[in-house]
Amino acid sequence: MCLSLFAFVSFFSYPCMVSCRENPHRNTNQLQTYVIQLETSTASLDADGLNIWHKSFLPVSDDDSDRRLVHSYSQVFSGFAARLTEEEAKSVAKKEGFLRVYPDRVLPLLTTHTPGFLGLQSGGGTWRAASFGKGIIIGLLDSGLDHDHPSFHDDGVPPPPTKWKGSCGFKTGCNNKLIGAKNLLGGSSPDGPIDAVGHGTHTASTAAGNFLNNASYYGLAGGTAAGIAPHAHLAIYKVCITGRCQLSDVLAGIDAAVGDGVDVISISIGGDATPFNDDVLAIGAFGAVKKGIFVSCAAGNSGPVERTLSNEAPWLLTVAASTVDRSQRATVKLGDGQKFNGESLDQYPTSSGSLLTLFHMYTDPYCKSLNSSQVEGKVVACLVYRTPNYTATLVKAAGGVGVILISTEIAGYTILDNRCNFPAAIVSNEDGDRITSYATLATKPTVSITYDGTIIGTSPAPVVASFSSRGPSRNGPGILKPDVSGPGVNILAAWPSDVVGGDGRMGRMTFNFQSGTSMATPHLSGVAALLKSLHPGWSPAAIKSAIITTSDDKD
Repeated sequence: MCLSLFAFVSFFSYPCMVSCRENPHRNTNQLQTYVIQLETSTASLDADGLNIWHKSFLPVSDDDSDRRLVHSYSQVFSGFAARLTEEEAKSVAKKEGFLRVYPDRVLPLLTTHTPGFLGLQSGGGTWRAASFGKGIIIGLLDSGLDHDHPSFHDDGVPPPPTKWKGSCGFKTGCNNKLIGAKNLLGGSSPDGPIDAVGHGTHTASTAAGNFLNNASYYGLAGGTAAGIAPHAHLAIYKVCITGRCQLSDVLAGIDAAVGDGVDVISISIGGDATPFNDDVLAIGAFGAVKKGIFVSCAAGNSGPVERTLSNEAPWLLTVAASTVDRSQRATVKLGDGQKFNGESLDQYPTSSGSLLTLFHMYTDPYCKSLNSSQVEGKVVACLVYRTPNYTATLVKAAGGVGVILISTEIAGYTILDNRCNFPAAIVSNEDGDRITSYATLATKPTVSITYDGTIIGTSPAPVVASFSSRGPSRNGPGILKPDVSGPGVNILAAWPSDVVGGDGRMGRMTFNFQSGTSMATPHLSGVAALLKSLHPGWSPAAIKSAIITTSDDKD
């Protein structure tokens, strides 16, 4: 997930609804969604009985109760979600069987090489022993799926196990790989479970995309794409749209996944730290873990600041993001002989190696006020302003012929690949300081940028990404969190062909680089699926322990 997607709504329990009444500006008659937790178990009721019982809590009014009732929960949470006014929520709280109310809130959405980087080889080892995850069902809660993408073909994948009870929300496209899809958005979504964002397609293929030859991004990072559990089954639960995920919908996704019979739940979603008894996502996940289902969640993208974790509950596998040993290399060589290894998704071999004038203005390091008399025909060194693409556009508009993009100081050595459609090289902040010092002090500063394509074996790796949220946990400081890191920087995976970002030159076979703990989480979901296939009797705690105690802590 991108930090720009973060949108937090205050989260309060029922007592606050009373104590906050002194606010004269709040509209207590406005409908909003509340998650209502009930005391009585609903396990003995069928769907119709559950619906009738939940509607009995709703106020008697002219409104259609079907419109008011958003979700009924039965598997991991006793209760429902409904659209109520604040006064109506207070009225519900007086009814027999009521336990607690949680106002809904918005949570943000937090490959060709990474299986090999994690030690998975098709010729043997864990992959072969676990039959590539056959027989295991991964339930993925996200923004839906591009079900036509060839990463989700079912060659080599057997039919789903008989315990599977789910359904397919696509008119066509489900098969032995993609066995189910549901749209659980409480509001309107005419596209059903289709992914209009790209995030869900990317995470699903990372967890369990099937083997796909000749995958690349504009020729970069080429190879055979595969998820971590390439022959596992996928069940998709659409609970997010445009980067926003309603908590009530996420809970509905967990509830549906458990009822359908999944083995692993992957959630690349998270909000700010919340006490466990107030954290509806954690409460729902606890219900899943009690039934033997493994739950993997993203740690958040608010690092490197301490105490910024999402999904801190001890029964979750909380996943941080780290780098891999692959680089889309762009080498910057200064006129005095200094060389710096950068990154670029814009590989321009015809311009490689040419010595050009280097320009940097220390009074305008972000290149916000360039003019053609200064930079025409030159390579410009700029601190990244807004995004790399935006900064490159400023240089191009002023007549520059290339740009060296300097990462922010807080990013450290984490370089995130971006496509700028312009000759560019992204370097670390420390290397950027040396480049700008040379550009400022040299009499006639010159530079060349050489594009070397994809380089495997860069070191050190893995390194925790600067953006990855840090511990300690606010709500459980005695529990080490995050639990483990996974590949989450510049991860290449499937992408919808009609969503901006993918390589549109390859028809339906489109891929995109993304970074975040959202990308790391499905890697560990896939690992959990492999372990579940190897050891069907292992509990979620046993799987979690095995992952943590066998992870590497060195380059």
